[in-house]
Amino acid sequence: MTTIFPHNYGYVFAVMGGSFFMNTYLAMNVVSARKKYNVQYPNLYAPPSNPNADAFNCIQRAHQNTLESYSVVMLQMFACGLVYPVTSAVCGGLWVLGRFLYGYGYSKFGAQGRMFGGIFSHLGDIPLVVLCFKIAYDLTVKK
Repeated sequence: MTTIFPHNYGYVFAVMGGSFFMNTYLAMNVVSARKKYNVQYPNLYAPPSNPNADAFNCIQRAHQNTLESYSVVMLQMFACGLVYPVTSAVCGGLWVLGRFLYGYGYSKFGAQGRMFGGIFSHLGDIPLVVLCFKIAYDLTVKK
C-alpha cells in the first residue's frame, strides 16, 4: 500500500516532531520545579501551604495549559495540511514557538510573563481554526 501526501506535507510532520521538544521542555520545567519547590506526586499543583506555591503553579500551569490545546492544534494542522501544507506547517510552527515562549515567560516572570507567548501562539492556532472553516466551506458550499 502506498500513502500519498501532498507536496510539502513533510513540513507538517517536521512541526509535529518539533513539538515533542516543546512539550519535553515544559515537562522538564515541571520535574525540576517539583524538586526545587518540594511538590510531591500525586499533587498536580502545590498546596496553598507551600511557601513557593505561586512559583511552582506558574510552571505547572504553563505545561498544563499547553496540553489542553496541544492535540486540537496538531490535529487541525494535520487536517488543514492536506489542503494547505505550507500554511498549516507555518501556523503550527508559530504555535509551537509561542508555547516555548509562553512556558519560559510564565516560569521566569509569573502570570504576567505568559502574555507575550500566549499572544504569539495565537498567531498559529487562530489561523488554523479559520483555515478549517475555509476548507469546510470550500468542500460543502463552494462545490
